[in-house]
Amino acid sequence: MKKKYLAVLMGIMVTSTAVPATTFAEDVSTTTEADTAQEQKVTNEAPDGQAPEKPEGEAPDGQAPEKPEGEAPNGKAPEKPEGEAPDGQGGPDGGQSEGVDSYTAVNEYTEDTSIENTTLESTGTDENAALISSGANVTFDNVTISRESQESTGGNDASFYGVGAAVLATDGTAYVKGGSITTNANGGAGLFAYGNGTIYAADTDIKTEQGTSGGVHTAGGGTLYGWDLNVETNGESSAAIRSDRGGGTMVLDGGSYTSNGIGSPAIYSTADIAVNNATLTANGSEAVCIEGLNSIHLYDCDLTGNMSDQDQNDNTWTVILYQSMSGDAEVGNSTFQMDGGSLTSQNGGVFYTTNTESTITLNDVDINYNDDNEFFLQCTGNTNQRGWGQAGANGADCTFTAISQDMQGDVIWDSISDLDFYITDSSNLTGAILDDETYAGDGGSGYCNVTVSKDSTWTVTGDSTVTSLSNEGTIVDDQGKAVTIQGTDGTVYVEGDSQYTITTDSYSDSADQSGATALQSWSGYQTEKPSTLS
Repeated sequence: MKKKYLAVLMGIMVTSTAVPATTFAEDVSTTTEADTAQEQKVTNEAPDGQAPEKPEGEAPDGQAPEKPEGEAPNGKAPEKPEGEAPDGQGGPDGGQSEGVDSYTAVNEYTEDTSIENTTLESTGTDENAALISSGANVTFDNVTISRESQESTGGNDASFYGVGAAVLATDGTAYVKGGSITTNANGGAGLFAYGNGTIYAADTDIKTEQGTSGGVHTAGGGTLYGWDLNVETNGESSAAIRSDRGGGTMVLDGGSYTSNGIGSPAIYSTADIAVNNATLTANGSEAVCIEGLNSIHLYDCDLTGNMSDQDQNDNTWTVILYQSMSGDAEVGNSTFQMDGGSLTSQNGGVFYTTNTESTITLNDVDINYNDDNEFFLQCTGNTNQRGWGQAGANGADCTFTAISQDMQGDVIWDSISDLDFYITDSSNLTGAILDDETYAGDGGSGYCNVTVSKDSTWTVTGDSTVTSLSNEGTIVDDQGKAVTIQGTDGTVYVEGDSQYTITTDSYSDSADQSGATALQSWSGYQTEKPSTLS
């Protein structure tokens, strides 16, 4: 992490105050907690399916968290209830969570067994239809699982620990083959892997109706693998592919994942998530949200987002990489990689990163833009009403690599951010690169370094400002005219006949691409389907 950003994050130690506010994540509560960049692991486990007792710290190893103690980048506790939808829309009010003492389940499995061609039903408040614990291996073959409750609360116990999920694995392995899972209850996730729980699922229909009800969900270090799942969510704060505090691992191959609720992206990542050859659609939210030290890798997927404009946000986006300092995600590099497939932006800009270090890599993605197309990439600070860091000191550090990629729209940066933008392998950018200090406060020593490979093109659509420009490719305007490149000191490096000028602190006619990001292949994530699911 860059020293500049680290200094912002590791500033003044604080304690929390109880004030209502909103922020990203996926449930709403009524009090705040101090956020932390240095989260502790707890030692209590729940091998018998009981939820851990109220623990002492965060739980990246699968244990339950409590209110973390730590530091906010602006020297005060951020105004953060435990969870708000990624585009600022609230989910159901579930209250603050410090861990749960036990789970209530209609069916608890503590020994190896197989359930076939039957129906499991749950109608109780905040209960599970099926709970797998004590290291059991349980197969659900063509089972219809339903969960309906008007009294369930959802909230953080649902988001962090799986309370109220239809199928919850806390310590053991669930194999779900075919069948269907439907829920109509707050906090009614479809499949939830927590802690030492692992879920393998194939050819299953999953549909959730209420808030805080992800389709497939991990938290506390759980693991979930899926093949050809058909997932639909309809409530607020209910991502089709969802993770929460403590993260985990999700690998999904094939299938369809659709979210319809406000503040419900197709993927909400506080985990490591890889998806191959799937259709991912968010009809009421941004397509993807990644917070903190977590990642999403997409391979030949069709991804669509449709986020609404909100007054509390500085802009509107399709993919966001950020850090709320809520404690739900460890501070660190947010990674988004997309290899092939398509990305459709139905409103706002395409990529937005703020208050975090991030890496974005695109390879030959077919991008479909809306008519407004506010920006292609915005890498800046923010004045978001939820308080993502200290305004004027909450920039982004981003490495963006385009590989065989066509791009349209402006790239926006500011002086409290660091942006390394690589245009490589026959890529094309059509747009201006703009230094916009709107969210930079008194400014800083940030930069925007642009590298254009010899077989790539930057088609300039307006006067542009960068810190350094390394160019072996083609830089012209939309009329094909050469663009003037001049130094901030007045030195003319390239004399063009275009109406546009690129101003830069330094210029080189060689392009060092050693800092560009290489693709990670799907083979590194691909998992063999268990014979139980064949």
